Amino acid sequence: MPKAKLDNTFCLTAFCPEGKSKETFYDTITTGFVLEVRSSGGKTYYMRYNDKHDRQRQHKIGVFGDITFDQARKEAKRLRSEITLGGDPAAVKEDVKAVPTYAELAVMHLAHAKTYQRSYDTTEMYVRRHILPRWGKVRLTEIRQQDVAQWLALKAGEGLAPATVEKIRVTFGRSFSLALTWGTPGVTRNPVVGIRRPAINNARERFLSVEEARRLQKAVAASRNTLLPAIVGLLLLTGARVSELLNAEWQHVDLERRAWLIPTSKTGKSRHVPLSQAAIGIIEQLPRVGRCQYLLPNPVTLKPFTTIKHAWQKARDDAGLHDLRIHDLRHSAASFMINSGVDLFAVGKVLGHASYQSTQRYSHLANDTLLAAVEAGAAKQKIDWNPAV
Repeated sequence: MPKAKLDNTFCLTAFCPEGKSKETFYDTITTGFVLEVRSSGGKTYYMRYNDKHDRQRQHKIGVFGDITFDQARKEAKRLRSEITLGGDPAAVKEDVKAVPTYAELAVMHLAHAKTYQRSYDTTEMYVRRHILPRWGKVRLTEIRQQDVAQWLALKAGEGLAPATVEKIRVTFGRSFSLALTWGTPGVTRNPVVGIRRPAINNARERFLSVEEARRLQKAVAASRNTLLPAIVGLLLLTGARVSELLNAEWQHVDLERRAWLIPTSKTGKSRHVPLSQAAIGIIEQLPRVGRCQYLLPNPVTLKPFTTIKHAWQKARDDAGLHDLRIHDLRHSAASFMINSGVDLFAVGKVLGHASYQSTQRYSHLANDTLLAAVEAGAAKQKIDWNPAV
């Protein structure tokens, strides 16, 4: 292989001999510094050396024209010093290339989530819409905590709800938790852990009064969706989540024992919901359609409703309850139970809360019950603490 004192002039005029696909010129000054000239006219600077196993390695320095000769020479000298001290630049480069981009990790994360998450579509949406556009092409080792923190702050500045930003943060952090579990190359820590989270107060308290419940009952009775009265009634009488009720099956309802089994709830556990006589009355009036397994199927498809949004919103607005969400019926069911004297523990069991803390949000609703308690206490004392003068 030809040797030459490489300089800018030589590199500019060097050419590949006719009949060869490429020619490599070795520098006589810096050991291992080479210029590769191809028949196409392309030229590239490399550093060639033997590693500790005496295998010849090659590390690309840069393309002629993209960098100056002086820059190439300077980098070649730096690499020569690194190699002399036992370094292996090509191996380092290979290690970097072995580190996946976030897009590659996201594929693995979503494939894993699909095997168990009921909310997979939501996770996929957060990854596709929010995380991939910013981090998809970035290698995992290049994702720094401070950059993630700034990005989340920008997300909040875009007008996203705090809860949405938090879900994005959790989803992104979950990707790295899985990467650590799987031993993904280059991942030694989770860059999302330790980022300060702003306080989130998503508690939206809207509870039906008895009078509002009556107005709602009249409105749903007039709905074109003939099953809406039963749906709304059962939501208020059981405190179930909408998705739980819309997917309820006849095989899980035991009218004799007055119990409804929900095989899989939001907490991932099954639970039994006790059925009041009023709830049983609604269920007994439901039409049975052939061998359809669902309590409240869409009459057209005989499958669970994918949404009752339009029918619900019309009935709600007709009742003058424009700010009422359908999930508020679950809160209202808890409110009615608590103000009837039922303790929080029992209410939590009916609603299927995973922890007592979840039920505590309703503690202040027992106002009627607490007023009755203090009135009873005052009556028992039979003492006039404010006698007339």
